[in-house]
Amino acid sequence: MRNLVSSKVTLIFRLSLGAIFIIASLDKIASPGDFASSIRNYRMVPYMLVNIMAIVLPWLEFFCGIFLVLGVFIRASSLLISFMLVVFIIAISSAIARGLDIDCGCFKNVALAGKVGWQRLFEDIFMLAMVIHIFLFPNRFLSIEGIRRKNGQATGESD
Repeated sequence: MRNLVSSKVTLIFRLSLGAIFIIASLDKIASPGDFASSIRNYRMVPYMLVNIMAIVLPWLEFFCGIFLVLGVFIRASSLLISFMLVVFIIAISSAIARGLDIDCGCFKNVALAGKVGWQRLFEDIFMLAMVIHIFLFPNRFLSIEGIRRKNGQATGESD
């Protein structure tokens, strides 16, 4: 019973974070110039890296989100998301400390859009705790990895 509860908690975390990262990436992918402006507003990244980050980061968010939802590359995706969240937490903390009144750059055209502040910081810390749980307990409940592993055991294959 305890294993099933843990599996369901991990599944909820996996699906939730995957959906959040997919949704957060879509507007950034569609409008990399706007996202580049958001990155610049933090005043932390060298100018020559802003455009590269504005193009690469949303696709990384998108694919990590897709992988979490599908249940493939779970540990790798959760590790990458944890690194991104640590960077986001540092950026938001720095903006708060410097008194910057800027949009977080996370969501633009959805109800979740908002300014940098304590709420965003605590949301990211909570998501970091969720992704650490996924990384440490990467059960394959309702995942492609789990299906593949189960089929491999049934046919005698090994990973």
